[in-house]
Amino acid sequence: MIHSGMKVAIFFGSKSDTACMKKAAEVLRDFGVEFSSFIISAHRAGELLAETVASVEADGAEVIIAGAGLAAHLPGVIASMTVLPVIGVPLDAGKVGGLDALLSIVQMPKQIPVATVGLDNAANAAYLACEILAIKYPELKKKLLEFRVKLKNDMAAEGGRGVEL
Repeated sequence: MIHSGMKVAIFFGSKSDTACMKKAAEVLRDFGVEFSSFIISAHRAGELLAETVASVEADGAEVIIAGAGLAAHLPGVIASMTVLPVIGVPLDAGKVGGLDALLSIVQMPKQIPVATVGLDNAANAAYLACEILAIKYPELKKKLLEFRVKLKNDMAAEGGRGVEL
């Protein structure tokens, strides 16, 4: 781990979201960022959610990732409970291809923002969480910069300088 105090809390509303949200955990592990994860529905267990958000904040969480489908209130409800940055992951869980979740998370009212990544893109939520934490943790910033150089080098090796069609 990079720093024992650097933490991300991952929330999602249903066990069926586990496979998608695991992608955030994989990225955080790759960068050595400590995290915890919770399955709590904003609609079915509001009091438990409030208690858990307060608990992760007291335990030193610095960024929250929240994935939800359908009405997707989880990220917004969490944002109403904390001033920590909340990154919403809209999940495709219904009949409209995730558009309902995307709009629910993107259309937050003024003064209570939620950052939003693409549909089912929990990995990008974790990359964004790492970038937010890198403001405070130089060792994480160094890892991110090295990662970006690797991305560039991989792209160049795959023909980024021109390919024959």
